[in-house]
Amino acid sequence: MQKNEESCSTQVIDGDGTFNITGIDHFIKEIKLSECGLSYAVVSIMGPQSSGKSTLLNHLFNTKFREMDAFKGRSQTTKGIWMARCAGVEPCTLVMDLEGTDGRERGEDDTAFEKQSALFALAVSDIVLINMWCHDIGREQAANKPLLKTVFQVMMRLFSPRKTTLMFVIRDKTRTPLENLEPVLREDIQKIWDSVPKPEAHKKTPLSEFFNVEVVALSSYEEKEEHFIEQVANLRQRFFHSIAPGGLAGDRRGVVPASGFSFSAHEIWKVIKENKDLDLPAHKVMVATVRCEEIANEKYSNFVANESWTDLEEAVQSGPVSGFGKKLNSVLESSLSGYDEEAVYFDEGVRTAKRKQLEEKLLQLVQPAFQSMLGHIRSGTLDKFKDAFDKSLSGGEAFSSAAHHCSTTCMAMFDEGSADVTVEIANWDTSKVRDKLQRDIDAHIESVRAAKLSELTSSFESKLNEALSGPVEALLDGASSETWPAIRKLHQRETEAAVSGLSDALSGFDMDEETKQKMLASLENYARGVVEGKAKEEAGRVLIRMKERFTMLFSHDSDSMPRVWTGKEDIRAITKTARSASLKLLSVMAALRLEEEVDNIEKTLSAALVDASGTTTDKSITKFDPLASSTWEQVPSSKTLITPVQCKSLWRQFKTETEYSVTQAISAQEANKRNNNWLPPPWAIAALLILGFNEFMTLLRNPLYLILIFVGYLLAKALWVQLDISGEFRHGALPGLLSLSTKFLPTVMNLIKKLAEEGQAPVTNESRQNPAAASKSNWNGVSTSDSSSSASSGVTSSGNETEYSSASKDE
Repeated sequence: MQKNEESCSTQVIDGDGTFNITGIDHFIKEIKLSECGLSYAVVSIMGPQSSGKSTLLNHLFNTKFREMDAFKGRSQTTKGIWMARCAGVEPCTLVMDLEGTDGRERGEDDTAFEKQSALFALAVSDIVLINMWCHDIGREQAANKPLLKTVFQVMMRLFSPRKTTLMFVIRDKTRTPLENLEPVLREDIQKIWDSVPKPEAHKKTPLSEFFNVEVVALSSYEEKEEHFIEQVANLRQRFFHSIAPGGLAGDRRGVVPASGFSFSAHEIWKVIKENKDLDLPAHKVMVATVRCEEIANEKYSNFVANESWTDLEEAVQSGPVSGFGKKLNSVLESSLSGYDEEAVYFDEGVRTAKRKQLEEKLLQLVQPAFQSMLGHIRSGTLDKFKDAFDKSLSGGEAFSSAAHHCSTTCMAMFDEGSADVTVEIANWDTSKVRDKLQRDIDAHIESVRAAKLSELTSSFESKLNEALSGPVEALLDGASSETWPAIRKLHQRETEAAVSGLSDALSGFDMDEETKQKMLASLENYARGVVEGKAKEEAGRVLIRMKERFTMLFSHDSDSMPRVWTGKEDIRAITKTARSASLKLLSVMAALRLEEEVDNIEKTLSAALVDASGTTTDKSITKFDPLASSTWEQVPSSKTLITPVQCKSLWRQFKTETEYSVTQAISAQEANKRNNNWLPPPWAIAALLILGFNEFMTLLRNPLYLILIFVGYLLAKALWVQLDISGEFRHGALPGLLSLSTKFLPTVMNLIKKLAEEGQAPVTNESRQNPAAASKSNWNGVSTSDSSSSASSGVTSSGNETEYSSASKDE
C-alpha cells in the first residue's frame, strides 16, 4: 500500500486488483467518516489515460493525487483506484481517482480491469465524472465510446434502486458553445445506450431511469489556466450540499451508512472480482447485517465489561441492592442507545432485528441478577411479614385481622419492590415469584394458626384436666349416692366454661362454623375423656380403696380416733358397716354414670354379696347368681368399668385380705377380757379359805414362814412389774408366754446383781450410829439404783405401801 500522508489519501485497490482493507480502514478512522452517518457523498472519475483526471480532481476538490509530468512524456500515472477526502466541501465528500482506460501499460488486460473498476465506481459512487476530450464529440471512433459502452454494460449487472449522476466533463473546450455541444453529446450517449445489450426487462427502459446526465465544459488547463481555474471554482460550488434534495447526489436510496462503507466497498469488489452480478439492495442488507451485528457484539462486549454492571452483578449476589432497577436500566439504555446511534442509517429491518437480538442477549445476561434481586425482595418481604405478624399477635390483635393486614401490607411492599427492579425493555412476569411469596405467607399463616390453635386447645385441655382430675378423684374416693350426680354437675359446669372460653377465643381466627364446632366438640370429648380416664384409673385401684375404707371404718371410731377393743364393741356390726361402705365404693366404681340413667348395680351387689344367706335347705334347688355375667343389666358395655364377674372376684379377695383384721380384733377383745378378769371367782376363794385353814394356822404359829412368804411376795410383785405380765398377755396367751420366756431370766439376773451391789456397799458413820436407818437405807438404795423398775423399791420397803402403790399405778 502506498499512502500519501500529506494529502490524506490512500490506495483502495492496487494495480493487481487487491483491495487494501487495512489502508482504507485506517483512512476512514483518520477522517472520522463513521461519524457522518448518511451525510457523505462519493465522487469518482474515469476517463482515458493521461486525460487530466488527477489534475481536475486536485483543482476541483483540493486533493493531492499524483499528476503526470508532461516533461517526462505521457504515461500511466494512477494505478488501480485511489481515494482522498475533499478539503473544504460539506458534507464529507470522498473522491476516487480511477486508473485511466485504454493504457498501453495493461495491454490486453485493460478491458477486464476497466470493466471491474467501472462497475466498482458505479456501485460505490453517487457522482461519476467522465473525463472526455472536446474534439471526440460527434466522432464515430472517439476515445470515450468504449468507456461509455463499458459503463452502460456493467450497469446492466448492477441492480441499484437509485440513480447515479453521470457528469460529462468536456476538456479543452473550443469556441463552439456548450449549448451546441451538449445535444450532440447526448445524442451520442443515447446511441451508445441503445446499442448496449440489455436484459429483457430493460430493453425499453430509457437512460434517464438509471442516470442523471450532466454536461460541463472546461477550458484547456495548459493554454487557459486562469480561465480553467475559474471554471473549476464555479463547478466546485455544485458539490456543496450535494446530498440535499435536487443536488448532484440527491437520490439517497440504497446509501450505505458511513460506518459500513469500508466493509461494503470490500464486499462489492469481492463480488466484482468473482464476476457475479452485483445486487446492491441485497448487498445493502448484507452490509447492514454484518455491520449491525458487529455493532451489537461490540455493545454487548462493552456492556459485559462495564464497571457499573459488574459491580451491580456482584453486589446482588450477596444481598438486595438499592436502586437496582434504575441502575440496570441506565446501563442497558446506554448500551442500546449507543447501538441505535451507530446503526441508525442501516437498513431498518436489519437494524431492528439485530437490536432485538442484542436486547435478548443483554436480557439473558442480566436475568439471573434480576431473579436474584427478586428472590432477595421475596425473602426480605417474607421475613418482614413474619416479624410484623408476630408483633401484631403479641400486641393482642385478632389472628385473622393480623393475618389479613400483614399479608396485604407485605404483598403491596413486594409489588412496590418488584416495580423498582423492573427492566423496562423486558416484559418479564414477576407473578410466579409473587405467587411463591403468597404461598409462603399463606403457609406461614397456616403453620402459626395450627400452632396457636394447638396451643389454645392444649391450654383449655390443661385447665379442664386440672379442674376435673382432682375433684373427680376425690368424689370417687368418697363414693356415695351423690358421687355421680356431683361428678355430672362438675363435668357439665367445667365443660361449659371451657367450651365458652374456647369459642370466644376462636372468634378471632375467622374459621368456618363446621371447623369451629369440630374443635368445640373435641374439647367436650376431651373433658368426658378426662372423667372417664380418671374413673377407669380409680376402678383399677378399687380393691386398694375398698381396703382403705374398710380399715378406716373398722379401726377408727365415729370421731376418727383409733379404736381400742375393750370387749364392749359389737365387732360383727362394725364389720358389717365397714363392708357395706366398701361395697358401696365398689358399686360406685362399677360403671360410668355421666348420663342420668338408673341402674341396679348397688342392689345387685348388696343382694349377692352382703345379704346372701348361703344355700337353701333344699339342696336340690340351686340359687341363681346375679354376678355370673360379664355385663350389668341396663348398663352398656362401653360404660362398664368393672364387670359383675370381676366384682365377685374383687369382693372375695377383699374379704380374704380383711379377714385378718377382724380376727385380730376378736383376739384383742378376748385378751382384754382375760386381763380384766385375772382373779379367781368368789367360790374359789371361799373354797381356798375353808380347805386351807390348817395351813393358815400353821403360818400363824410360825412367824418365820410369814416373813419368807412376805419376801417371796415382794420378789414376785417386783418381777410382775418388771416383766409387765398384764401387758404381755394383752395380745393373747401364747404370744405372752413366748415373750415372758425370753425376758424372765435377764430380769431375774438383773435384780440379783442389784441386790449384790447394795450388799457390798461400805458402811458409813451414820450407819454405825443408827443401824436401823442404815438397814433402811440399804434397802432404799436397791430401789433407787435401778431407774428402769420402780417396783423394786416395794421389795425392800415393806413399810412404804404408798410408794409401792404409786409404782404399781405407774406401771
